[in-house]
Amino acid sequence: MNTTEQTIEVTPKALEKIREAFAREGLTDGRLRLGVVGGGCSGMSYSIRVDTRQRPNDHVFEFEGVRIVIDPKSMIYLNGLRLDYKESLIYSGFSFENPNAQRSCSCGTSFSA
Repeated sequence: MNTTEQTIEVTPKALEKIREAFAREGLTDGRLRLGVVGGGCSGMSYSIRVDTRQRPNDHVFEFEGVRIVIDPKSMIYLNGLRLDYKESLIYSGFSFENPNAQRSCSCGTSFSA
């Protein structure tokens, strides 16, 4: 397990929605896996999913009992990330405020570094 200094931030609203997702899945020991994959209109897309396991080289962050795991390659692009949850008439979902993104698409789900 690779535990690092906390270099990401998760808002209270995002933590609430993550706990709701864990409850829907019936998980008492879940993790939220954040990552980056190639694709999207700006070159890279964010990946977010509920996971039940942790890999040996994952960076592990814990916020009020909620564990977030990020693989080492994705951590290069996600260092300093602020994960929030936004709700509006048009869009409800997680939002990524990434200081490493030099450009992002209008929907906020892809970026280039």
